[in-house]
Amino acid sequence: MRAILLIFDSLNRHALQCYGGTEIATPNFDRLAQKTVTYDNHYVGSLPCMPARRDIHTGRLSFLHRSWGPLEPFDTSVFETLREKGVYSHLITDHYHYFEDGAGNYHTRYDSYDFLRGQEGDKWVPTLDPPIEKWKTQYHEKQQNFTPGSLQMQNMANRERIEGEEDFSSTQCFDDAEGFLDAYAKADNWVLQIETFDPHEPFIAPPGYRAEFQTDKEPIFDWPHYDRYIDGLPENELLRNNYKALIAHCDAQLGRLLDKMDALNMWDDTILIATTDHGFLLGEHEWWAKNRMPCYNEVAQIPLFVHHPDHVNQAGTRRASLTQTIDIMPTLLDCFEQPCDIGSTARSILPTLKNPQEKLRDVIIYGYFGGAVNVTDGRYTYMRYPENMSATNLNEYTLMPAHMLAPFSKDELKQATFCDDLDYANGYPVLRVPVHENSHWFNSHGPGGMADCNSVLFDLDTDAGQLSPLQDADLEARLAAEIKDQMQKNAAPQEAFTRLGF
Repeated sequence: MRAILLIFDSLNRHALQCYGGTEIATPNFDRLAQKTVTYDNHYVGSLPCMPARRDIHTGRLSFLHRSWGPLEPFDTSVFETLREKGVYSHLITDHYHYFEDGAGNYHTRYDSYDFLRGQEGDKWVPTLDPPIEKWKTQYHEKQQNFTPGSLQMQNMANRERIEGEEDFSSTQCFDDAEGFLDAYAKADNWVLQIETFDPHEPFIAPPGYRAEFQTDKEPIFDWPHYDRYIDGLPENELLRNNYKALIAHCDAQLGRLLDKMDALNMWDDTILIATTDHGFLLGEHEWWAKNRMPCYNEVAQIPLFVHHPDHVNQAGTRRASLTQTIDIMPTLLDCFEQPCDIGSTARSILPTLKNPQEKLRDVIIYGYFGGAVNVTDGRYTYMRYPENMSATNLNEYTLMPAHMLAPFSKDELKQATFCDDLDYANGYPVLRVPVHENSHWFNSHGPGGMADCNSVLFDLDTDAGQLSPLQDADLEARLAAEIKDQMQKNAAPQEAFTRLGF
């Protein structure tokens, strides 16, 4: 058997026609939906980018114990397990976060990998003696951050080398994927993970894709701030149009993969799983982006498409079963007829292909470390925040003390103690590190940025857009009990229960 795992980043499912999108044509996502089973209730697990990938590798929710960080010594990656069973894995990615302090060991879990350069703040092009005066004429004033080392500064330098479509790292990811399939389509027992940072911001697409939405006379503005949406600003539509252009580019690259699978007759002997790590807010609920705000469904409810040769008769159908990111891991094991015994709430998705009525679970939980623990049963969503967001009873559990861009500081580590009773750590003694307000992630995707968020309840049947919160104490109590139960099943540390008022 062979399997392809395709991951986009920050893909809002409402941008896709097959999920009800109306503002942009996505013909190749429509083709994908006709070739696969489309899942309508697929959700995230841990957020944002690297926590989501840790969920994919391990099949376990990490957000109850840890913020953004590397794989831990007590984590077992699905690709390591498959290697032991003779299944080869190859990663093709332009997701540069893999090569930062907070994720420096994910790529080594694959048998081989290919890294394409240039996305966002990838430290690729030297920023020594930058042409700042030139950039001032090109970029919108809200995107002119010329601070040395800033993401915007690095991105401006990277874009000096990105002109035609062939220069885009996302295009090159699919170039390499085509080459891999040409070479190994008839080899057996492999997993190919194709992963592109797009449509993550900045929303830069090749020029041809922008023509439909805007003119080149406008200044470059394709990088929304992770902050409140302010209605009436002329750049709002500019940002949305650039996102649409990038979605069109992603759709075209997906089409190349589908064409290659058609040409090589791969649908008869190759599994395809396509998804994203999380969605993205484009002004909905008066927010841009992700992280700081409540985990609305524009971020939490994400696309999933699955094709299996044994169930080709199900192509073009849809499933209502409640699934989430951690299910990718046991599904990959199941694809290669390997058992999954990891003591988590993850489930293989494959039984739902055989039986459209198959129900994997009643509820799921998801969220950001230190923020709300969110729950859905497919009908309701409940976002439960700590009453005191700044309370100090919050700890990270790790043997790999690195944040996204730097190791833990001396001030953080001098407060650390060893803990040998965390069930999640599989018997390993781990560091218990009190959360430090000076950690760089604390305000960006941690509790410091969520101070204005409160617990809220929605009925998705009557309020799919999550616009009108419910007031129902009995329902809230029932869903709170579900959260507590799921936290117990996912080995949350004791203080996490206290923090949420359990």
